[in-house]
Amino acid sequence: MTEIVGIPCVLMRGGTSKGPFFLAAHLPAEPKARDEVLLAMLGSGHELQVDGVGGGHPLTSKVAIVSPSKRPGVDVDYLFAQVHVTERRVDTGPNCGNMLAAVGPFAVEAGIVSPQDGLTNVHIFNLNTNKSVLADVQTPGGRVQYTGDTAISGVPGTAAPILLTFVGAEGSKTGALLPTGRVIDVIDGVEVSCVDAAMPVVIIAAEALGLVGDETPARLNADSALLTRLESIRLQAGRLMGLGDVSASVIPKPVLVSRSAIQPGLRLRYFMPHLCHPSMSITGSVAMAMASVTPGTLAHRLVGEVLPLPVKLTLEHPLGSLEVAVRADEHGGSPVASVVRTARRLFDGVAYAPVE
Repeated sequence: MTEIVGIPCVLMRGGTSKGPFFLAAHLPAEPKARDEVLLAMLGSGHELQVDGVGGGHPLTSKVAIVSPSKRPGVDVDYLFAQVHVTERRVDTGPNCGNMLAAVGPFAVEAGIVSPQDGLTNVHIFNLNTNKSVLADVQTPGGRVQYTGDTAISGVPGTAAPILLTFVGAEGSKTGALLPTGRVIDVIDGVEVSCVDAAMPVVIIAAEALGLVGDETPARLNADSALLTRLESIRLQAGRLMGLGDVSASVIPKPVLVSRSAIQPGLRLRYFMPHLCHPSMSITGSVAMAMASVTPGTLAHRLVGEVLPLPVKLTLEHPLGSLEVAVRADEHGGSPVASVVRTARRLFDGVAYAPVE
């Protein structure tokens, strides 16, 4: 028998994405039951998600699930869920760095983290990758501030900056920065670099596929032959990276890369994985920055120089650009990548969905 379930949630924009944020305690603990609730809540199975709160696009069909952490030194645990639009499927394999930008403000306003006067540091543990991220949230007077002068490409207007620092990003899903053990692999006669840092990606030079690298997402998405070729490369890269059969997974993500006029930097076209991202994902940006400072990768070749740390890379995407700062870890671990995002609380209340 179908029952209408109401669950408290907050709709938030994080970076260039948006979706409902839930406290884990308000959702079923069992993953299958939880996913059924999320699919019903967002209206998946219909291209417009007209019977739910999803936005009918991969960037607006995302969910963040947050809870107080029991881990020493960690404030909150964060599980990201990519809720597919036309398919009734939920993928918790990858992290989402854009949604991550709103986790700190959400945790403060939910009472999980006590705000400081001025700046509140939120230590987030990402359950998708078992990696830590530090978020610096503006909290003058002990209240989250969303307004400010920081602009990010792909979002209108300006807002308060949120600094995200990815700690130990290498090997987010595979356990290694170079999961194949090589900086270059050849798949279907094309050189690729398989890199895993915050997000597993398979990097391909745009010119190797007969592209310039400045093509619009609409043009790339309309090229069925290109999408078929990218998917073939992606499936084979998944096996080489130790991820197995990735046909039902959104990782690894294909990235077309070309030279940028801004140095040090790259021009990117990032796939999600079956459509080109209108801008650029944050976790993918971290992966590309880490690849750029790794000698021998395609990204490093196209940057064209050895990049001593610290360095700030400019990554061009269809809607503009973003900067990723990479520095050495003071404890001798893998390099640390940081990026600035913004977020906004859109509304809060109770979301309702039919659940059997």
